[in-house]
Amino acid sequence: MSRAFEETVFTLIIINKAGGLVYNKNFHDAGLNTISTNDYLVLAGTFHGVHAITARLNPVKPLPPVNPPGGNNLPNRPEPSSGLEVLETENFRMQCFNTMTGTKFLLFTDTTQTNVDLTLRRVYDLYADYVMKNPFYSLEMPIRCDIFDRKLLSYIREINNR
Repeated sequence: MSRAFEETVFTLIIINKAGGLVYNKNFHDAGLNTISTNDYLVLAGTFHGVHAITARLNPVKPLPPVNPPGGNNLPNRPEPSSGLEVLETENFRMQCFNTMTGTKFLLFTDTTQTNVDLTLRRVYDLYADYVMKNPFYSLEMPIRCDIFDRKLLSYIREINNR
């Protein structure tokens, strides 16, 4: 692998809770193959479906009841399955951050990229600060926010230039 691709963030995709593509941005021209907008739309919808299926595939093992001091045997609820979180190939890693509202952030990076979960959290913070607090943004619609674009690009450039 050439030095140019080590620890690189390639692409960010944001998918709304209905599975629609609301944002995509490429950060490294020489990284992944370029795909069309239509392909991004298909990718968003397909990932949304696969994520929902994988969240239901997880086997649930019953946990022993909890015995509180009052003597009632209450069943312990296991954490719900999160679905597909990481997909890794020999050329890239795709990591998903699923918000409480169902919005999914997909970050495509080099396989050697470290702290991808922290990067996704920071991207989510930028989204919350500059998209969700924008009075002109309509929920579930494509994101068209220049300040979000600038702050995101600045943050990803810091990572890619390390």
